[in-house]
Amino acid sequence: MASVVEICNGALNQLGASTILTLTEDSKNARLCNARYLNVRDAVFRHHPWNCLLKRVQLPADTETPAWGFTKQFTLPSDCLRLIKILDYESDHVVEGRKILSHSSSMKILYISRVEDPNEYDQLLREVLSAALAADIAYAVTSSNPVAQQMYQLYQEKLKDARFVDSTEGYNTDQEMGMASVVDSNTFINSRF
Repeated sequence: MASVVEICNGALNQLGASTILTLTEDSKNARLCNARYLNVRDAVFRHHPWNCLLKRVQLPADTETPAWGFTKQFTLPSDCLRLIKILDYESDHVVEGRKILSHSSSMKILYISRVEDPNEYDQLLREVLSAALAADIAYAVTSSNPVAQQMYQLYQEKLKDARFVDSTEGYNTDQEMGMASVVDSNTFINSRF
């Protein structure tokens, strides 16, 4: 079973540092991991629409309305880290803070959710998290700029590979959402008229 400690130990192993048993133990490495893990995790989550983190919901309109410019507002879910798409909307919208302002009476969204259980993460995402954490804490653990730079480079490589695999896995999400990703020749020819 995957755990936050396992992800942190992956980072510490990459740095050649002593591993930890818990995030709350009295050691420098545990304190660093405990202080930085959540911020690093959420930043990596926002970086790409990871399949294992996507969530769809229909939002209810707030009882309050915007002061001007729009007739409705919708509050983003508390676990929303990044709004990916608004589905089935017919009017303009804008995101301000934790609100979506719109003229639409309904709001269906697809977003990156803050999933806290590492067992829900794709294996490559767990590897990216370890590499990102290693890059983040490298200098504090090793006091070496070259090691910190190497860890950042390793993180970039793992991120690139994981994003590619994640993006090419599964089905064509554009078609599922009602948007063809390929324009057929008849559509192209007819568009000239």
